[in-house]
Amino acid sequence: MAVVSRVGPLYCIQADVTQGRTVQPVVFDRARIVEASTMKEKSIGFSSLSSSSCKMVRSFPVETEGVGIKRACRIIVAASPPTEDAVITTEPLTKEDLVGYLASGCKPKEKWRIGTEHEKFGFEFETLSPMRYEQIAELLNGIAERFDWEKIMEGDNIIGLKQGKQSISLEPGGQFELSGAPLETLHQTCAEVNSHLYQVKAVAEEMGIGFLGIGFQPKWGIKDIPIMPKGRYEIMRNYMPKVGSLGLDMMFRTCTVQVNLDFCSEVDMIRKFQAGLALQPIATALFANSPFMEGKPNGYLSMRSHIWTDTDNNRTGMLPFVFDDSFGFEQYVDYALDVPMYFVYRKKKYIDCTGMSFRDFMAGKLPSIPGELPTLNDWENHLTTIFPEVRLKRYLEMRGADGGPWRRLCALPAFWVISMFDLFVKFIYCGDV
Repeated sequence: MAVVSRVGPLYCIQADVTQGRTVQPVVFDRARIVEASTMKEKSIGFSSLSSSSCKMVRSFPVETEGVGIKRACRIIVAASPPTEDAVITTEPLTKEDLVGYLASGCKPKEKWRIGTEHEKFGFEFETLSPMRYEQIAELLNGIAERFDWEKIMEGDNIIGLKQGKQSISLEPGGQFELSGAPLETLHQTCAEVNSHLYQVKAVAEEMGIGFLGIGFQPKWGIKDIPIMPKGRYEIMRNYMPKVGSLGLDMMFRTCTVQVNLDFCSEVDMIRKFQAGLALQPIATALFANSPFMEGKPNGYLSMRSHIWTDTDNNRTGMLPFVFDDSFGFEQYVDYALDVPMYFVYRKKKYIDCTGMSFRDFMAGKLPSIPGELPTLNDWENHLTTIFPEVRLKRYLEMRGADGGPWRRLCALPAFWVISMFDLFVKFIYCGDV
């Protein structure tokens, strides 16, 4: 098979209304984030759960810095977002390889991390118009130069920033997203979002730009939203109207907060997946924050949640099969294999594969690139194009909440950590507590 480098969970956070003047936050820089780690004994986090080593339900090799499964002499480095393939495979991937990739996310409790991904809408103070890409590029360049972030480019366009294990990226309509580093405690999560908001405000206020934390664009229609110059979004934009009536609204007019959680074994993953799906409607209701559309009440407390009901039923929703007795990594792989593809990333370009089968890709029969076989890079990228309420990668993503104000950015991780901690105490899957 392949050796998979340790990428680890993505941890991020979600935003609030940013006013025209900079309000001095509690945390200003990365040093203060590191300093927050000294508060571990006072924090709520998975790292506070003491136990013996994790017990694996199935046997997967575990390494100190990651998980690897070897076959022949191939090495494929996992990539997210898409990068160039490290090595092209010389033999087809098997379903066992894909199952092993998901299982490689199992880690002992002392290595568990928590966090959130958060998106926000940027707008001009003077006109309330959405930020144009040119303004977003200026903002990204300003943050990079002032706060020492590395620029992420697609062709000649800046599309994001990276600093250590944090990244800033753009959603299709210019929604500004922070994907934070894997963090041990809620205090560290709050410190990171404080630092991020300070940096964004410091540059944006000089441009006359503010940010709004809400689940759905409250004022502007789709025709008013700028389109980001990213190849995968062009493919999705053309495909969405073919499979649902609200897919373009999802792409261009929604923002979310997302919490990511680790698991120690297949059994632990199953229980957390089931609990996550069962509790997701409660999280959606508690954090509902999208009642307006084009300047008027839209009839929903969470318009964002409603939009997912008619986006693309092949890749969204509640996944009832997760509650079957037979559910596990293999069953999720079977589901993901049948979700139609969006793209393949080759030579720094996105190749349109919409509606095609990853199963055919594994057999070298993908019409867009006949004869070529997928790598684990392709599999990981495919997993990012599946949008259920809870999503499995090498960690679990809780995806049901609307974007919201700063005070909710730590509240949502707290909700999920406490919920899963209660589940963990009642049903011990990873050794003795």
